[in-house]
Amino acid sequence: MSSKNTAIIIGGGISGKLAARVLSVHYKEVIILERDQEQAGPSPRKGAPQDEHLHALLHAGEAGLEELFPGITEHFYHSGAVKINSTIDLAWFHHGAWKVRYDGGYSTTLQTRPHLEWHIDQYIKRIPNVVFNYNQVVQSFLYNEEENQIIGVQLKDESILADLVVDASGVSSLTSNWLNKRGTLVHDEQIEINLGYISKQYKLADHQERDWKIKMVYPNPPHQKMGGTISKVEGNRYIVTLMGYHHSFNEKEVLKSDKGFIELAKKLPQLDIYQEIANGLPLTKTSIYRIPKIVWRRYDTIENLPTGLLLIGDTICRIDPVFGQGMSIAILEALALQKLLQKHKDELPLIPAAFHKKAAKIISPIWNMVITEDFRYPSTNGKRPVGLLFQQWYARKIFLLSSQNKEVYDAFVKVMNLVRPISSLMTPSIIKSVLIHAFSKKP
Repeated sequence: MSSKNTAIIIGGGISGKLAARVLSVHYKEVIILERDQEQAGPSPRKGAPQDEHLHALLHAGEAGLEELFPGITEHFYHSGAVKINSTIDLAWFHHGAWKVRYDGGYSTTLQTRPHLEWHIDQYIKRIPNVVFNYNQVVQSFLYNEEENQIIGVQLKDESILADLVVDASGVSSLTSNWLNKRGTLVHDEQIEINLGYISKQYKLADHQERDWKIKMVYPNPPHQKMGGTISKVEGNRYIVTLMGYHHSFNEKEVLKSDKGFIELAKKLPQLDIYQEIANGLPLTKTSIYRIPKIVWRRYDTIENLPTGLLLIGDTICRIDPVFGQGMSIAILEALALQKLLQKHKDELPLIPAAFHKKAAKIISPIWNMVITEDFRYPSTNGKRPVGLLFQQWYARKIFLLSSQNKEVYDAFVKVMNLVRPISSLMTPSIIKSVLIHAFSKKP
């Protein structure tokens, strides 16, 4: 196959589809190589074990997805996704207190990940110069050593040439090992969290009045390690995801029966989720997903990274999924790539290096926010950020104030949803509220 103006994307998951969307404007042909078979509908994929568990698009992610795929949000709703008021329909128990509930004018979409990905898939398939090749496993890169350039990929029985290869295959991608074997060391930051996710879908009793559509019960670290979320999704179903840090539950016991899952919910800091599912009807098997560690591979710091190679999504950074930021980060990266392609459309070879720098700027503040929380557990291993104790103290004050102060919670909602930088929690009025709280007798 000729390499003239061809881009190859390794991995047809959400990150790969987002990359295809923005690259299709600038390349004559975009080929997505996906190891799974083609899906007949919105169902979990073998290559995406996280599909069975709760996912969310944050406000920045939802707005970005709508920008990339105009009208997609309404398509979600027309096929059953649930639109909620983000600060009224969410009941959130966090650090030992329930968040204040008020009308902030924000909306959030509740749906399963397969439902969301299916709709993105349908948009991508309407782009004429994007081609999906299913059941394809990339074995290696084709490499021009003299030019230090990736020029394509090697499949089992075929070589495909390309001007650009995008690795969107996730945390287990071949790129870092391939580079390390050739003497280009990939520095990574790793934080060991030993997180376990366990999920199940239910039909709940219809007669019960509920003043929420999603309820989150987070642990109060360091003594509490388990939390959970129950969320309404398409099809009048509820998905329940329980999570625990540092091996806090026995997977074998939970998997023995439906009762095992219910008994685990009974161990959460609040009994709300347990009380809902105790009389509910299980609709699916119990699914488990493990995240031993989170990883940020610093491709942005490699000076001699081969040209013609671009990394995106979990291939760069797999973040703690408890905070629901992964898909939104991928969308923000796709928007950053789109801007670079528009700005340097006549200099496409310069795009990858510039993109990796941009991606690092997107990831860095989010990574620091997440590990500040992960390090509340003494068993968490990894490099601790500078000023950790102060950051944890200040963040906890923000969390507690969010249970009683609308101004503080509103600012926190914007930061949590990646709409505003974390510095917006350091305004004079918020600092004043934090100090008053700190010197009061309130916990």
